[in-house]
This record gives sequence, structure tokens and C-alpha cells, in this order.
Amino acid sequence: MIISASRRTDIPAFYAEWFMNRIREGYCTVPNPLNRNQVSYVSLHPKDVDIIVFWTRNPRPLLPYLPELKERGYGFYFQYTVMGNPREIDVKGPTLESALDTFRELSERVGPQKVIWRYDPIVSTQITNVDFHKQSYEHIAEALRGYTKRSVVSIIDVYRKAQERLRDIAKQGVRLLPLKPEQVKELMIHLVAVAQANKMQIYSCAEVVDLSLYGIVPGKCIDDQYIFNVFGIQVPSKKDPSQREACSCVVSKDIGMYDSCLFGCQYCYATSSFEQAKSNYAAHDPASPSLLGWFLAHPKPASTQMNLFTEDLDEEAQSLWTNHGRIVHGK
Repeated sequence: MIISASRRTDIPAFYAEWFMNRIREGYCTVPNPLNRNQVSYVSLHPKDVDIIVFWTRNPRPLLPYLPELKERGYGFYFQYTVMGNPREIDVKGPTLESALDTFRELSERVGPQKVIWRYDPIVSTQITNVDFHKQSYEHIAEALRGYTKRSVVSIIDVYRKAQERLRDIAKQGVRLLPLKPEQVKELMIHLVAVAQANKMQIYSCAEVVDLSLYGIVPGKCIDDQYIFNVFGIQVPSKKDPSQREACSCVVSKDIGMYDSCLFGCQYCYATSSFEQAKSNYAAHDPASPSLLGWFLAHPKPASTQMNLFTEDLDEEAQSLWTNHGRIVHGK
């Protein structure tokens, strides 16, 4: 089983203590996002976990625990977002220089092949136009040369949860400017050249637009082939049905919960209310079996672990499958 920690929140940044408590206990519980009366018991015992995938903007709070994770026999890698967007867009994320310092330190601890640099989503506005992203990507790529082997990019998709926030910042002069085809081409050709110059492979993430025309291969953030190449572990190659159609990731179990991240990214699909996220964080108990609240569940046979909730898509995934609440690059 692959553990995703987490697409729904930043566990390394805000819930590292809780995560390690659950590792020591050998399980956690996760309520279904669509029906909290349906709660899954997720084994975190090393014998049941193939790989842990961390998604984060700031893994520093987790760094002291990495030796313990290794000693307990867990394999893991990081999907680490470093963007450099202005505060109008990424409200409370780490400063760029702080993020770069942490990225390099993490890479030195676990190896560059286990830290994947995410430059996504690419948000085009008056203050973050094509030239901004060309310069920003180049600056970050040069700073991370030798510290990662892979870069992941995507262009913003506007989710229902973020629409009101994006309208609000548009009133303040930061309005989304959908990229035209010729702008996409210009930007992607530049990103490919920069990635190659800095010895990085570049992949897209759940991208509807075909970026392979410019040399960007469709990627899997939870990637069976990558896991085999880096860790020598064979995991099932089945596409995760709980993810949107354009996502090629293989099946994993996400242990996070929505409305719990404090970074305040204006475009975030996982947070419907920043105030609710603050309230949830304040009420969080690191001793709880679940990330929020105190949800209980009984163990299920190992054969059913990965089938839990795969018939119930996450809320945002449902809207994507039905094409409601989504704008694809302004088209």
C-alpha cells in the first residue's frame, strides 16, 4: 500500500507530530470526505506500507523524525512545492530562500532522487506573467541544481472552492490571465531548456493540455515506475480511480483531511475556508487517531485496505469528472 501524506493538507508542515504518533501506533483513521460516518482504519505498519509520499511546501518540522522513519523501515519520497509567487497569491508560504535552504538540506539527508521539485500550479496574472515564471523557474532551478533529478509543472485549474477567493483578489488588481496557446508554447519551451541545463527531467501533472509537444512528458506524481527505479519496489500500476481523469497516479491511500492547511494559497482546491482551516488546526489533537476530530475505526482485512472509498471520489475529483466547477486554462 502507498500512503499519500497528503494531497488534502500539508502534513509535514503542520502535522508532523501527529504523523509520527500514528507511525508509532501503527495505524490512523480517515473519515470519508463525503460521508464522515464512514471511517477507514489505515494500517501504517511497515509490513503494510510500501512507500510514503509526502506533499509539502515546508518539510522542516518533519526533518528531525526522518532517522526514526528510516530505522523503522519506511521508504518515502517528497513532492516539494517551491514557487516564489508573491504574497498576493501564496499568502503564508515559506519565503523562497527559506524554501530553497530546506530543500537542499532535505536533499542532502535523503538524496536528490527522493525530493521532487514541484513548480505548480503556474498562475498567470498581471504580476505573475510569462516573463515572471520564466525568470522564477530559472532562478529556482539553478538554486536546486544537483539537489533534485525531477521537476513537475502544471498550469492552474480553477476549482469551485477557490473561485470566490480568486474573484476577491481580482478586485485588488490580481486577476487571472489565461495563457494563450502561443504563451504556453513560449513558457514551456523555456522551462524545458532550463530543466535540461540543470540536469533535471521535467514532467507535467494531470495536465489536459498536451505539453509533450514542447518536450514535457505526462507524469505520475505517485509513480509505479519511479518507485521501482528508486526503491526497487514493485507496486500495482492501476490508475487511481479516485483522482481526476487527467491524473495518471497509481492507487494510494490519502491520510489527510480537507480544510486543515494554513498556507492560504488563493487557488487551493483543498481548503474551502481559511478561517475553518485555522479553527480546525487550533482544535487538532496530536494524540488523535485521525488528523481532525477523533474518529475511530476497526481494522479490516489487508486485502480490503486499498479498496476503501475507491468508489467514492473526493469532492473535488467528483466535480472534475463531471466537468463542473473547473476552468481549464481559460478554454
